Amino acid sequence: MSQETKDAVNLILTDYLEAHKHRKTSERYAILNEIYSHDGHFDIEHLYMLMKNKKYRVSRATLYNNIEILIDAGLVIKHQFGKNMAQFEKAYKYKQHDHLICTDCEKVFEFCDPRIMQIQKMTEELLDFNVIHHSLNFFAKCRSLREKGHCEHVKK
Repeated sequence: MSQETKDAVNLILTDYLEAHKHRKTSERYAILNEIYSHDGHFDIEHLYMLMKNKKYRVSRATLYNNIEILIDAGLVIKHQFGKNMAQFEKAYKYKQHDHLICTDCEKVFEFCDPRIMQIQKMTEELLDFNVIHHSLNFFAKCRSLREKGHCEHVKK
């Protein structure tokens, strides 16, 4: 993470905490910085293990409570890709993308197709709305599983 991004997300969090009269704790900033030092999707358990391995003293409950604050502050996006397990990703300087989820191994693939943004703009114009954000998820069966009997995306 660049220093510019770190400063920007820390400032956004500070402004949010002050506006909502929440305490500015070192744990909150540590969680935010850990999230922004990695790319891709994560779940709370993965975040917990990353922080535990770095000797941070945060509980799962602290992570669950603070992830809600980070979502509300617009710094994290929450996804439900199935199996009742939420996944999250960074939201600052978020590049719009969509997801394909392998239902065999549950791996999430990101993709961007400009035609989807064209559909969004056309829909805004036709229905006189301003789309704030969209979420498009494709759930798919691995072709390799059908043809070879195993999913190529599962790490062995």
